[in-house]
Amino acid sequence: MKPTSNKTLTQAEIEKLKWNQSTIGGVQLVALETNMDDRGYLVEIVRSTDPYVPKFGQVYLVGNLTRGVVRAFHKHEVLWDYFFISHGSAKFVLVDDRPQSPTYGAVNIFILSTKKHSLLVIPPGVFHGWMSLEDDTQMISTASEVYNRQKPDEVRIAPDSFGDLWTVRGR
Repeated sequence: MKPTSNKTLTQAEIEKLKWNQSTIGGVQLVALETNMDDRGYLVEIVRSTDPYVPKFGQVYLVGNLTRGVVRAFHKHEVLWDYFFISHGSAKFVLVDDRPQSPTYGAVNIFILSTKKHSLLVIPPGVFHGWMSLEDDTQMISTASEVYNRQKPDEVRIAPDSFGDLWTVRGR
């Protein structure tokens, strides 16, 4: 589905989205092992030798001070993203924008939390964003490339480009 501009999707349009029918090609949610003893815990987040890491670029920490803060949407042409929630919890929304992909137009939603450590792997060409579900949520973001301030590898669009995907709804 192509992004819309400042538009909320109708119920019919929402139903047309490929909601989690299959994980977007190249996206992985990797369960991480927590090693714990009487001193505390240790979690290995990402290693350069992991099969889903084509290259290592940099690591940075992103924090949202309050719940409900949305940081979305953007995609990369070359860069792979690896997201890990180190404090709190967050909702991640991904939309496949690669026309040649068998999952083109698919929407995936993932919840990452410190209650169940995992790493979200996002390939190039997939729009992604996140919203904090708790106050003081922190994300450790690892990228396959070093950020180029003069020529950023990113395309940014508004958080509502695919309609209202951020509202937490009762089920």
